[in-house]
Amino acid sequence: MSSIGAFGRQVRLRRLYRHDDHRLLVVPLDHGVTDGPIAVGRSLNHLIGQLADNGADAVVLHKGTARRVDPGWFSRMSLIVHLSASTRFAPDPDAKYLVASVEEAVCLGAGAVSVHVNLGSREEARQIADLAAVGAACDRWNMPLLAMMYLRGPEIDDPRDPAWVAHAAALAADLGADLVKTVHVGSPERMVEVTRACPVPVLVAGGPRAGTTAEFLKSVAWGLRGGAAGVAVGRNIFQAPDPGQLTRELCALVHPGSGSGHDDVAEPVQVAAG
Repeated sequence: MSSIGAFGRQVRLRRLYRHDDHRLLVVPLDHGVTDGPIAVGRSLNHLIGQLADNGADAVVLHKGTARRVDPGWFSRMSLIVHLSASTRFAPDPDAKYLVASVEEAVCLGAGAVSVHVNLGSREEARQIADLAAVGAACDRWNMPLLAMMYLRGPEIDDPRDPAWVAHAAALAADLGADLVKTVHVGSPERMVEVTRACPVPVLVAGGPRAGTTAEFLKSVAWGLRGGAAGVAVGRNIFQAPDPGQLTRELCALVHPGSGSGHDDVAEPVQVAAG
């Protein structure tokens, strides 16, 4: 990569890490393609404004959605354009495929792109090839890459097995990812097995809507204690009674320097990469 290219990528990464503490709160809102509309009865633009107002570092959107929201929100948080898709109606919903390009994301002013890969899927080979191709395009366009890595398929008995999840995260880094989003594997000690094995930052996925807010925040804190570099929370935020309030509480956990009251539970374990 040329020095100019390295500069461009660093500019985008610095905007992404706007709190300058090596942690991120990312809010994926790409679920509409897979599961249907996520903001029924309310404005998606308003929801994105709540995220920007309450400390989210970035939001993940598909390209069409990004064109329909107020661009002003992205003066306070980064836009990550999601390049993968599948629907719940497909014969194999785990078979993700590309529906957008890095070049389109550049034209939208994105700060990063994301790709979803399901290891163990019947279409695993194509998904890994897509990830590698996007990684190469990100190098050409100086664009950071977030890889969403999961274990899903007919032969996957335990999608939260730390050894398997560590393999998925390391694979993403090997193929060019700057960040990896993957599942919470349980305790801080189990999470360390994943974060220690991955040479790039690991974000813990929020997953399906949890029980109480306190239980969910405790799970997030455990992920951070296990060396995670932040969280990527979608459904638990946009299905919450007050998405802005939960975003604010998550920001306090992920970025304790912003004034949280949660500093005692959010201190991460120090782990070595690689």
